Parts: sequence; structure tokens; C-alpha cells
Amino acid sequence: MTARPKRDTMRTEDQPIRISLFAPNGRMGKAIAAAIADDPGFALDEEHADVLVDFSAPSALQASLDRAVSAGIPILVGTTGLDDFASRRLATAAEQIAVLQASNTSLGVALLADLVERAASVLGPEWDVEIVETHHRNKADAPSGTALTLGEAAARGRGGEMAVERGRDGTGLKRQEGAIGYASLRGGTVAGDHDVMFLGPEERLILSHRAESRSIFARGALAGVR
Repeated sequence: MTARPKRDTMRTEDQPIRISLFAPNGRMGKAIAAAIADDPGFALDEEHADVLVDFSAPSALQASLDRAVSAGIPILVGTTGLDDFASRRLATAAEQIAVLQASNTSLGVALLADLVERAASVLGPEWDVEIVETHHRNKADAPSGTALTLGEAAARGRGGEMAVERGRDGTGLKRQEGAIGYASLRGGTVAGDHDVMFLGPEERLILSHRAESRSIFARGALAGVR
């Protein structure tokens, strides 16, 4: 992909938004390309993109940011499994171009995060928080970026940082008071299931989201591009 500065060929308001896919042959790349084909407001254009979209891998982040900065165009990053160093890279790029980073681009998950924050605030610390996520067998990172985002929402609802417990294993274990527990399941072709469980005295509240197709993430990505 050769992302040239958009100032060379500025689009007008009645033209579609031109998108370049950093990883066009990946699962999400193909899903976004299909969504673009169904929406006349967007077009694939690898030569004169208005926005670069990256749903690739953490190791490729710097290359996609460099490409967007060099072209002087915004970038949407949907890659998960990013670490603190990646966050600093995103912040550095954002000093020069518009950067939108999202661990999940579905509308339902955005609403779920809001509900989780509100529930955590209302229910209080006597309710334990556990997050269970299930994805296809080939997903490389765990917990999922969406699960971590939901955990951050719960922490905001509680007014600050919360300890984390991941992948419990062994004997004689005791749950840490005030922690968020994460469990990751992998198998089949699951697009993405997330359950946020609030477990209180003699009752439970479970907030859930089920992704039935990657097309929901693709449509959300186009909304982010716009």
C-alpha cells in the first residue's frame, strides 16, 4: 500500500471516504472490505487514502503508524494485545495525525462498557467482578482487548484502579478482595463472547454481549473512520 498525502488529491464532500487497509488479507481486513463494498459512502483506495485502517498485529503497529504519519492521514487502529509501549507509540503519532484506537468497534460493546461502569458504581465493592471471554481457536492474545476494556470500565465505576487476577490455577487459592478476575476460553470459530459477572451476596448480575459475525466490527470500523 502506498498511502500518499491526501492533500495531493483532496476529496470533496460528495465523494466517498477513501480507505486503505493495512492488512487487507486478514480476517478483519476482508470483513471491512466487504462492508465498504456495501456502503457507497466509502471506497477502497490504496493510492490516495483519506484514512488508514489497521487491524493487524502488535508487531506491525509501528509500521502502520509510520505510514499514516508519512502520508499525513488519520489512522484507525483496531489491533488488540497492545502493551504500554504501544500506547506511547500511539500518543506520539497522535501529536501529528488523528489517531483512533479501539479494542472493539461494535456498537453493542460500546454500550456494554457503559453499562458495566454504571453497574460497578451502583453495586459497590462487596460485589466481585469476573469477566469471561470466548474467542476462536486462532486468537493470539488473552485476555481479549475487549475484556480488558470492560475491566477498565468496571474500575472507573469503582473510582480507581483494581487489582487483576488472570488464569487462576492450582490449589489453596483465595480470591483477592476487590480484584477483577479474567478467564479466557478458546475454540471453534467464535467471533467473540463477553460476560461481565457481578457476584454479590446471594445474587448475581451478568451483562453479556455475543458477536455473531465480524461484520459488526467492520460496520463499527466504518463509523469510526467517518
